[in-house]
Amino acid sequence: MEKDFTREQRFLKAQKKVEEIKAFYTHLTVYCLVVPFIIFINLKFVPQFHWFWFTVCGWGFGLFFHWLNTFGFNLLGFGKNWEERKIKEFMNNNN
Repeated sequence: MEKDFTREQRFLKAQKKVEEIKAFYTHLTVYCLVVPFIIFINLKFVPQFHWFWFTVCGWGFGLFFHWLNTFGFNLLGFGKNWEERKIKEFMNNNN
């Protein structure tokens, strides 16, 4: 019975990870499709001021952190593993 439970847990974790990866690639695709359109609009209507850099850099910064979060690079030490460790620590302290 416990084997089925752990197998189901692993399946649910894997399924969640696949959804996170899919969401990241969707985000990346939208970024790659929208940014050229924004650049075109900027250069067509206000060529003297390149405001598209604000969008490209700001959104790119957000996309970078989405990539870090999706593929497990955690700069601050928090994240999924941290949550699991803290839960186990609190459970052990209560016993």
